[in-house]
Amino acid sequence: MQTDSSFTFVLFGGTGDLSMRKILPALFEAHRAGGMLADSGKIVAVARHAADRGEYIQWVNEHVKPHVSKNGVDETAWSSFLGRIEFVKIDLGNPEDFALLRDAVKDLPGIRVFYLATGPSLFVPICRALASVGLNENARIVLEKPLGYDLKSSNAINDAVGEIFAEEQIYRIDHYLGKEPVQNLLALRFGNALFEPLWRREWVESIQITIAEELGVEARGDFYDNTGALRDMVQNHLLQLLSIVAMEPPHSMDSDSVRDEKLRVLRALKPIDPLNIGKVAVRGQYHAGGIRGNAVPAYATEPGVKPNSTTETFVALKVEIENWRWAGVPFFLRTGKRLADRVAEIVVNFRAVPHSALGASALRAGANRLVIRLQPNESIRLYCLAKQPGEGMNLASVHLDLAFDQFFREGQMEAYQRLLLDVINGRLALFVRRDEQEAAWRWVEPILNEWKASNKPPKPYAAGTWGPAAASAMLAQHGTCWLEEEN
Repeated sequence: MQTDSSFTFVLFGGTGDLSMRKILPALFEAHRAGGMLADSGKIVAVARHAADRGEYIQWVNEHVKPHVSKNGVDETAWSSFLGRIEFVKIDLGNPEDFALLRDAVKDLPGIRVFYLATGPSLFVPICRALASVGLNENARIVLEKPLGYDLKSSNAINDAVGEIFAEEQIYRIDHYLGKEPVQNLLALRFGNALFEPLWRREWVESIQITIAEELGVEARGDFYDNTGALRDMVQNHLLQLLSIVAMEPPHSMDSDSVRDEKLRVLRALKPIDPLNIGKVAVRGQYHAGGIRGNAVPAYATEPGVKPNSTTETFVALKVEIENWRWAGVPFFLRTGKRLADRVAEIVVNFRAVPHSALGASALRAGANRLVIRLQPNESIRLYCLAKQPGEGMNLASVHLDLAFDQFFREGQMEAYQRLLLDVINGRLALFVRRDEQEAAWRWVEPILNEWKASNKPPKPYAAGTWGPAAASAMLAQHGTCWLEEEN
């Protein structure tokens, strides 16, 4: 991915956790690779916790450098990367300080990208302050999640930002869309004649999408207790992955063609019936337990969490898509904290053969399935049935690995690296359009409202397990179970 696009990348929240762990390391990897970033491109960090550029560079050396390059740091590349970085000390609560930013970037080259790695409460004030000094013109703005608390607040932010930046200037980032296996899912579906005829209700029995975390809320107890798993993970990550799995083939990979097809899926989601919510939606909250031999506390005792909190840390949903391709096929979504493993994957369960001419062992061995693993080890694996060696026709499940690291010598690109390059180069396909976001909130909100109105506490589950038993029971009603493999 070569580029001649000159740029000025302005990073708000330049000393924040996201900048430290993801954004600056991703920009360094693009710089180190050579040719991905124009030589004239500059990075302007904005923060108030450093006095000047020298102090900020010291912070970058101390906090960012440990997060870059798994195989060690190329000191020559690192030194030249630091040469790209400028620093502006700004109090984001003081709009007059933005004149300092205007003066700092006025002679810097290329397209201006403003990345808001801040809390959502600062999105609108920052955008208005940028407009007050004319920095919104011919620029791109990147908004991190969460973008609002519900449909109303999301629309309020989008309305305010939309008064300052045009829709084609706004990049709403969801890093799951930048992961290599998600890109390979698009290639698998739309670049091969093999799978597309099978990618429909006649041949697919069910689909599972799981994003499981071993971690708890860490130092984000106060934020998480006012958010919960449905808002934090389902409304964005899981529904975006679902829309890519289920979308119709776009006529091209340009930004609006892809996002138009995702939007059609989101608008086709069958609304959740409040009277039936207990059968299709499970929410849970972790209690004390153990993760890899270490005792961990209950959610209610985490710092920043209210002792009697009813916030969900686990959600499992049965989702249906009311269109010609997917009618009758259940999509099972699952996400949670303090689960038994850290894994994100998509499982496509194909239907069993209509008649087994090979005997009972074929039925016991199960049906075909395709597993797209997003993390921690990214892979695509196709499970088929094969004859076991020896006498008789005894079948067993075997798998074919799509081992990309063996076919391609280049290392896989991290999600943030791909997405940041897309922003710099003006590619919108992997970013969430406003109408997509509204459709997702519109589908999620009745679930939030029903849970709030019912006053029923979340179902408990011990940390280190796969969540409440009700989540497994929901799948058992459909004659299936969650795929829970060891990494």
